[in-house]
Amino acid sequence: MTKVRIDENMTYPLRICVWELTLACCFSCKYCGSSGGKARDGELSTAECLDVAQQLADAQCQRVALIGGEVFLRPDWPQITAALTSRGIRVSVITNGFLFTPELIAQLKEIGIESVAVSLDGLQTIHDRFRQEGSFARASRAIDALAAGGIPVSVISTLNQLNVLQLEEFYQFLRTKPIFAWQLQACSPMGNAARSGLPYAFDFRTVAEFIRSHLAEAPFRMGMADNLGYFAPGEGLTRGNLTRSGIFPGCQAGLTVLGIDSVGNVRGCESMYDETFIEGNLRQKSLLEIWNDPEAFAYNRRFRPEMLTGACARCIYGPQCAGGCRSYNFFTHGKLYESRFCISKEHLPE
Repeated sequence: MTKVRIDENMTYPLRICVWELTLACCFSCKYCGSSGGKARDGELSTAECLDVAQQLADAQCQRVALIGGEVFLRPDWPQITAALTSRGIRVSVITNGFLFTPELIAQLKEIGIESVAVSLDGLQTIHDRFRQEGSFARASRAIDALAAGGIPVSVISTLNQLNVLQLEEFYQFLRTKPIFAWQLQACSPMGNAARSGLPYAFDFRTVAEFIRSHLAEAPFRMGMADNLGYFAPGEGLTRGNLTRSGIFPGCQAGLTVLGIDSVGNVRGCESMYDETFIEGNLRQKSLLEIWNDPEAFAYNRRFRPEMLTGACARCIYGPQCAGGCRSYNFFTHGKLYESRFCISKEHLPE
């Protein structure tokens, strides 16, 4: 297996790529930010995807997370995934867990997938209400089958005003499952979530307190995703066992993280679905041309603390946090450099 060489002298070392292989999905979830369901017109061909895999290796990308839609609805997913792993790139898959069979799990094992993250948003009543009847049972069985097949498996939960009330009960259920990590992320009002009117906003401090109260005895790693946070008492504990430093380093879109959608559009993050954030298309330019463009990803590469607005401009952690998640800020209130759902209000001056 070819090892990926990391050149630390690169101005912006590409560490993680989130790659949407297809928008096709067997669900149409109420809070799907990408409005999954039907494949996009003109999705990248197998040959184009294999070329993208080579370009990611040439760019010295360390990790790729494959997402959808539902990745496994794309018939050539094994070929594309193998093209990545054979080049020394660590690959994970995020899935709804609905399509797993023993044969599929064996393929994942043979290809050398690093891990699979199953989306599970609460107990059966809540999860099936947001996704599809019967989806909870299928996802739960998939978790067990993946672990039995030797594939490390985690759970990702998308939180809103409704399922955040069920965290304790859901945690007790997850304690019975063979998972190595549980990531909690905030529902963002984009895609289906924006159209459905799903009540997404909640007090993030309750999630931070919940995580801190269970970290010591949890049988798996758990923590907040990058759109939750950011600087509260015990930040290192709240985030620390899912990140190397335990401290939110500011939005990494276009700095160390890249997003590619199924038709080849490149963004700093696949959560930045608005066309405003498209930096180029892989059918017109190479990945390195886009990544190394001095005008690209300016919202982060040219960030200065004086660009912060609202409470973030007054916060002592503003220069490091840089205002939180760009995508969540954009879709909740349209201001990139201001997090209105931060949990660190106590750090602001009176």
